[in-house]
Amino acid sequence: MDSKITPVILAGGSGTRLWPLSRQYQPKQFIGLMGERSLFQETLTRVEGIEGVGNPIVVTSETHRFLVTDQAQAAGFTPTAVILEPTGRNTAPALTLAALHIINTGDDPVMLVMPADHLIQNIGEFHRAVQAGHKLAEQDSLVTFGVVPVSPETGYGYINKGEPIGITSGFIVKSFVEKPDADTAQRYLKSGNYLWNSGIFMMRASVWLGQLKRYRPDIEQACRKAFEAGEEDHLFFRPDGDIFHSSPSDSIDYAVMEPVSAQASGICAVIPLDAGWSDVGAWSAVWEAGEHDADGNLIQGDVYLHNMKDSLVISRNRLVGAIGLKDVVIETADAILVAERSQAQDVRQIVSRLKLENRQEHIVQQQVHRPWGWYEILDSGKGFQVKRINVSPHSALSLQRHQHRAEHWVVVRGEARVIRDGETFVLKENQSTYVPQGTKHRLENPGDEPLEIIEVQSGAYLGEDDIERFADDYNRHLDSNAVTEE
Repeated sequence: MDSKITPVILAGGSGTRLWPLSRQYQPKQFIGLMGERSLFQETLTRVEGIEGVGNPIVVTSETHRFLVTDQAQAAGFTPTAVILEPTGRNTAPALTLAALHIINTGDDPVMLVMPADHLIQNIGEFHRAVQAGHKLAEQDSLVTFGVVPVSPETGYGYINKGEPIGITSGFIVKSFVEKPDADTAQRYLKSGNYLWNSGIFMMRASVWLGQLKRYRPDIEQACRKAFEAGEEDHLFFRPDGDIFHSSPSDSIDYAVMEPVSAQASGICAVIPLDAGWSDVGAWSAVWEAGEHDADGNLIQGDVYLHNMKDSLVISRNRLVGAIGLKDVVIETADAILVAERSQAQDVRQIVSRLKLENRQEHIVQQQVHRPWGWYEILDSGKGFQVKRINVSPHSALSLQRHQHRAEHWVVVRGEARVIRDGETFVLKENQSTYVPQGTKHRLENPGDEPLEIIEVQSGAYLGEDDIERFADDYNRHLDSNAVTEE
């Protein structure tokens, strides 16, 4: 193969159908649903061993930028770039930003475009399909991957495959079809000519941009202008927000793949993929993808079951006991979901109500990840809040101050370096200090082990937006989007 493969990982999305584990600040692609590694990390490692694969480009949001870099580093990967969408505009503009970034380097590889929140169990079969797709993409085809269906699924779009392409394993795409009703899905399955639309693609960067300019010049022009007016911040790239916001919102399928396939030009190809694929789009899909006990139950965490069949029960913090159900039970520190598995898709109705009532349980977990580590809220009430703060080795919070609250710190593990009003001193385990309201301060971990402190906040207002930054290792003091981050 002549050209290399650049993975482009689309890591946007909120994953509301997997609440309460998936939240706005840590959606499903960044949580470990089937093991310790997140779906994003699984996507990164999935390409290892494919000939010609280079470092990935990740497209995500400002909110998730440090989750991307931290999880990539933990998985042993360094992205070429992390492109930060100022606002969500669906997959076509996201891919266009990645393609423009690639072309700007003077290269034109084949892009392997993958959502960050999918599960693929048979990695060898996935590699075979990618290698077949690479051969076609090198010949300037637009390649998609169609999952061999195992049931008459009504929740997916389908691809109608046409004639075989030479001696390859690919087929010309005859048409893309919308999500069918039950009878139509059964007919698709029986015919053997239809595949589930996986949302995975391969094409050269220049081919994508050329076809987009032909079929959606409005998207191409807006993204190009936003890219040209964008700014680099080390690993991160920020397109111009106002210009990017003017781009229409559209998917890769609707913007390019469908109109190209309708031209019957033969350049739109599909590779069948039979690799244990799932978009893990609902709790029922998590149950289907996991390993079950003798009664068909999938359990994670501290769970005791009695007379249970075909259920999904996940505990993240406490002992969960369940009796006589055929349901989904998901326990987190601040919320519990109980649902019939067949109705688990309707969890979005609960999330919508939480938003309507201005509650926070759809936004953050009790444990909130930051580039320097994480914190969790242990207790709160009128005029006070208690946090457990864990600072990673050789990391530091911003030099900052708060106008409306004071803070009391107690070191319970490790050693803290504290800057307070120009004074620098060290706190060891069981030692404490006080940061008055309006005082410039900074918390650092100079050691090789995690630093853990208990912070008690007191004051009239305790919101995360009461932060004025003066210096930050992650340049958040220069970033207006970071005002709500500790």
